[in-house]
Amino acid sequence: MSAQNPTSSGGANPLAQGPADPEHDPTAAYALEPEYVESLTARLLATSGTSVQVSSPLNGAPLAHIPQSSDADVAEAFARARRAQAVWARTSLDERAAMLLRLHDLVLDRQDEIIDLIVWESGKARKHAFDEPLHIALTARYYGRTAHQHLDTQRKLGVVPGLTRVEVNRVPKGVVGIISPWNYPFTMALCDGLPALLAGNAVVAKPDAQTMLSALLAARLLDEAGFPKDLWQVVAGPGSQLGPSIIGRADYICFTGSTATGKLVAKGCAERLIGASLELGGKNPLLVLRDADLEKAAEGAVRASFSNAGQLCVSMERLFVADQVYDRFVERFVARTEAMTLGATLEWGNDMGSLISQEQLDTVVAHVDDAVAKGARVLAGGKARPDLGPYFFEPTILEGVTPDMTCFGHETFGPVISLYRFHDESDAVARANEGQYGLNASIYSQDGARARALAREVKCGTVNINEAFGATFASIDSPMGGMRESGMGRRQGSEGIHRYTESQSVATQRLIRFAPMFGMSDEAYAKMMSANLRLMKKLGRA
Repeated sequence: MSAQNPTSSGGANPLAQGPADPEHDPTAAYALEPEYVESLTARLLATSGTSVQVSSPLNGAPLAHIPQSSDADVAEAFARARRAQAVWARTSLDERAAMLLRLHDLVLDRQDEIIDLIVWESGKARKHAFDEPLHIALTARYYGRTAHQHLDTQRKLGVVPGLTRVEVNRVPKGVVGIISPWNYPFTMALCDGLPALLAGNAVVAKPDAQTMLSALLAARLLDEAGFPKDLWQVVAGPGSQLGPSIIGRADYICFTGSTATGKLVAKGCAERLIGASLELGGKNPLLVLRDADLEKAAEGAVRASFSNAGQLCVSMERLFVADQVYDRFVERFVARTEAMTLGATLEWGNDMGSLISQEQLDTVVAHVDDAVAKGARVLAGGKARPDLGPYFFEPTILEGVTPDMTCFGHETFGPVISLYRFHDESDAVARANEGQYGLNASIYSQDGARARALAREVKCGTVNINEAFGATFASIDSPMGGMRESGMGRRQGSEGIHRYTESQSVATQRLIRFAPMFGMSDEAYAKMMSANLRLMKKLGRA
């Protein structure tokens, strides 16, 4: 936020003016208010007496000291959550839904504050930070409006028509453990937990250490929306330390992160026979077919590749283009990429921001350097930009990437995409399906029916037609998740809330029992039941 763009919500202003040097550092004029940081960290359950300093990727400036949680804190978080959940499960569904709708309004009212904090913590461009309150508002409104559709008791067919009444209840799991990543620190901290709360569960959340403040602001907004405070516990610490403690106590785990860590989470859950949903890595393909609108495809490819500096699970890293349009498409794609604006600022106007850390920058540099050393050609970008900030890297297009290059099959998770020609569409689909991942894909074509037919052959959990990723991700009524090593389970839609419930069948029997009656022998009972089965089939009964 700037002095020219103050918070419009009337809420706390997280930034205070300091000594300005805008010519050399446009972020130098601001710092986080200590009181604001303290108000957020007070929401943590962390009594270990230790803290970790976090800094902004924009300029390396210290942001806050985050108190760290111990195993005892995790145990206490679960104890509080269980007590709160026992009461919450008896709260009417309408009351729970009303709180989600209040959260919807709060998030929209406070979006300037939310976006400022996201940009400071993650370094992303402001327009990409806006996606986060947008997604949470969509999620809160969707589940608030469809609560009864997903959670009301449903009548099912009974075995004896008219005499067997069957109902299926949706019973909350209990306490859900949510381990969320740094790349979308506000939306990933909240979006998976909202349906868990609506379903009658409590949550113990462990956000990534690099972006705790955005997640703590999310927790505070839940309090302001009316959710009981103990219902949503937040702990802080390394995943290697707190992860096993959370998995060892939760009734269900929701994890978003790397495939390698996801496998460890799945193993821990399997040992306890608890469920888990995992959204993991991807090496996502974008296909530009020969009949694509090339201007739209080039614009979409820029967003698909470079939103949040490529630090998006559903962003594209492989771009397959039909021979017939390859040169014309590449010309447009390169021109749009080279025209992108980069900058370390909280203002609107930049097309791309920073990577999150030195570790991410090192990975991107290593992937690009390896590809170039082995013969790949850089069509745009290809360099780090320390003049903009410590972790900036230019949006980069590579051509001539081969299987011996690291970036061919390994996820870069940065602003790097590789171009490939194809002649036959079936070959393009086969190449898109190579590797172990299957999270998101995109197809550009002016023939929607043909593109949707091809989508069925792509082994990805979501496929966008004439769009990068927003169409599926923002359509909250549809499930979102990965195939193969990109994960299991789904967020959003009915699947996104039913994962947090146990289905309970309740059958009420009248007049007859499922055993011989009135002196009937077992053999006669068996013959009567067999005859009834044949009759039910003739009558068309299920």
